Amino acid sequence: MPQLREPGPAGEHPPIPARPHVEYLVQRSEDAWFIKYDGEEYGPYVSAREAMLFAVDVAHKLGERGKDVRVLMLDSTGQPCATWTHGIDPYPPRL
Repeated sequence: MPQLREPGPAGEHPPIPARPHVEYLVQRSEDAWFIKYDGEEYGPYVSAREAMLFAVDVAHKLGERGKDVRVLMLDSTGQPCATWTHGIDPYPPRL
């Protein structure tokens, strides 16, 4: 039987082990929006909203099958930012 570890200092939580996750990136290209996944592009979509709806729908279905899934969109600096997640929350609330 595995041994439980003693808790660290008050308020310290053990790190959550990294699990592989799936990422869908919603990105604008010229006048259309696309979903990028695993080196492939899906679309075009008329708006960011339409692309996000499709990406979240697919991600949710995959998440229901036990995968950690994130839908990303580029922020104002061009960096990918998680806009929807399923599985381990990358930004858990601080207690």
